[in-house]
Amino acid sequence: MTTKTGNHVKKSANGQAAQGIARGHSQRIAQALAQILSNTYLIYVKTQNFHWNVEDERFHSLHKLFEDQYTELAAAVDLLAERIRMLKIKAPGSMQEFLKRTTLCEADNEVSGNEMIAELCRDREAISEEIRLHIEEATNLGDHGTADLLIQQLRQHEMAAWMLRSHL
Repeated sequence: MTTKTGNHVKKSANGQAAQGIARGHSQRIAQALAQILSNTYLIYVKTQNFHWNVEDERFHSLHKLFEDQYTELAAAVDLLAERIRMLKIKAPGSMQEFLKRTTLCEADNEVSGNEMIAELCRDREAISEEIRLHIEEATNLGDHGTADLLIQQLRQHEMAAWMLRSHL
């Protein structure tokens, strides 16, 4: 940390890693973010899969809903990975890494439109629960930037789950 006193600038060696977060805390937060990133990426791929493969009398509306949601998820993935990098930790970036960290399951291609909606809804609700826990953790560790990002992510997942439920 750099502080200015009078005409002098001095650096503090207080164990801060990045964004004013203690080194051990930034690693812990980055691990939580990596899991959320992995789950978000899995939902992104699943949603795009469903967009491509939906066969239902509501094809057009579901096709558009899934497209809107995977577009929003692509932006979310980017924000999560960039926050990990702000903490000076490498973000996971391969399918192998995402699959190792995710707590969600990949999709079966042979599901009905209602099953697609229900599965995505369950995933959105599960990741919302996970995010709630990590908002509290980030706040307790003094990482208000991550807590704010996670609150934004939570709002998006809750909105998406509501939109999905409205189609059931």
